[in-house]
Amino acid sequence: MPRLIPDTGPQRVLAASNFVYTVGSGLYLTAGVLYFTQAVHLPADQVGLGLGIAGLVALALGVAVGHLADRCGARGVYASTLVVQALATAGFVLADGFWPFVLVVCVAAGAKAAGKAAHSPLVRHYGGDRPQEFRAYLRAVTNVGISLGALGAGWVVQVDSLSAYRLMVVGNAVAFVVSAVFLVLLPPVAPVPATGGPRWIALRDRPYLLLTALDGVMAIQFKVLTVAVPLWLVGATTAPHWLISGTMLTGTVMVVAFQVRASRGIDTPAAGGNAYRRAGVAFLLSCSLISLSAGVPAWAAATLLIVAVVIHTVGELWHSAAGFEMSFALAPRHATGQYLGVFGLGAGLAEALGPGLLIALCITWGRPGWYVVGAVFALTGLAAPPAARWAQRHERHARQARQTRLDAPELDTPEKAPVG
Repeated sequence: MPRLIPDTGPQRVLAASNFVYTVGSGLYLTAGVLYFTQAVHLPADQVGLGLGIAGLVALALGVAVGHLADRCGARGVYASTLVVQALATAGFVLADGFWPFVLVVCVAAGAKAAGKAAHSPLVRHYGGDRPQEFRAYLRAVTNVGISLGALGAGWVVQVDSLSAYRLMVVGNAVAFVVSAVFLVLLPPVAPVPATGGPRWIALRDRPYLLLTALDGVMAIQFKVLTVAVPLWLVGATTAPHWLISGTMLTGTVMVVAFQVRASRGIDTPAAGGNAYRRAGVAFLLSCSLISLSAGVPAWAAATLLIVAVVIHTVGELWHSAAGFEMSFALAPRHATGQYLGVFGLGAGLAEALGPGLLIALCITWGRPGWYVVGAVFALTGLAAPPAARWAQRHERHARQARQTRLDAPELDTPEKAPVG
């Protein structure tokens, strides 16, 4: 089990802020779509379109705000994104049509993406010698918070009234405000000066962009348990419907218990590349088992699905740990926010496009689609180790070039002429 309390005061503050934030997020993740369809009475296809637009808008903000956090101080920028997210979320209660809905969800999604990029320099600054492990700890905290938020959302769905849905929205907004207030207790992070050269160096780092793309493809796996499995279980298997909650609980408990432990052995980009490869194999195996759960007795379907979820979650642990290692280890310290903002582009695309892709392949196409999805994950994992080696060579050369630029003025300074 991961340690319950972080080692240092700033880490505890970040963990507490993260916990409150994710309790609010758990409310929205579980019942946010139902709020707009049941309380606002928007058609489901309009809600899907609006969320897709918001996802694409959010992609444009992560890199820019990450760069801003590097140059202006991460604490203030991150707190500002939380306040904007709170205001936009509160604005959900005023959204009474499609375009007001699109406006508020675009602002909320943009602030969320910007916050992730601004949060990364704080994790690196206060995460100790291994910020990747602290990031893994925060992911475990995130799963606890989301689970608690989901319990509150369950009550909202059961009551199914306008007042209950609005209370959920307000609770979500309040959680973001409280999360921002916690940051007052955090010592500020001084802005990191630029080292010369191009401003948008992360967008010029081709090996890092390749790893971003590979991680984005792999990140579609996060939607397998939340989108594809529930639809498949209900529509294609004889497994009891309550097993949907069982699969979610199984994955959540495993992440809370083992994410930190899974991250400890993945401490170099090479190890990260190998972890991606193992994750791809695990996803291929789990997708194959899920496909076999159709057309069998209920007990066999339930057994296959639970085993598949356990294997999938093991792959998820490896994938997340590999992403933490790659994103931090290959990012220069003076551009952490910018680089982590770029790395988030892959996950952002997976968030926007993953549900539709999985529905088209796994649900509409059926059993063959699961094998295609699993094969895509496996092939992506196989491409990761050589991409990691390329990125590591590139990062080493870039670091040497930066050091040369820093040393050049001292080396090139002409000797002063003698006086007199």
